[in-house]
Amino acid sequence: MKESEIAAICKALGDEKRVQIIKMLTGGELCACKILDAFNITQPTLSHHMKILADCNLVNSQKEGKWTYYSINCVTFSDFKNAVSEFTCKTSTTKKSSGKCCCGDN
Repeated sequence: MKESEIAAICKALGDEKRVQIIKMLTGGELCACKILDAFNITQPTLSHHMKILADCNLVNSQKEGKWTYYSINCVTFSDFKNAVSEFTCKTSTTKKSSGKCCCGDN
């Protein structure tokens, strides 16, 4: 997964409501009306959130009549999880001895 794709997903998930929507969708496909019922937001606001999630390919949408159904794009979601899992946190085992940066700028 490209860094730009990871960044786009992180940006999309930078909103609490969108994180909650993704958590809801981990249980399976949902109609927009079910998602809307879970929040105190308007339908246009939900559409805005879903567009952001769809634009980074994190969710799929399927229109059936007047209803839209949303689901997680499992390929993108798995790729994102794998990409993030590659990030590590290592602590240095050596102490700074001189207090100077290795590049010489202080």
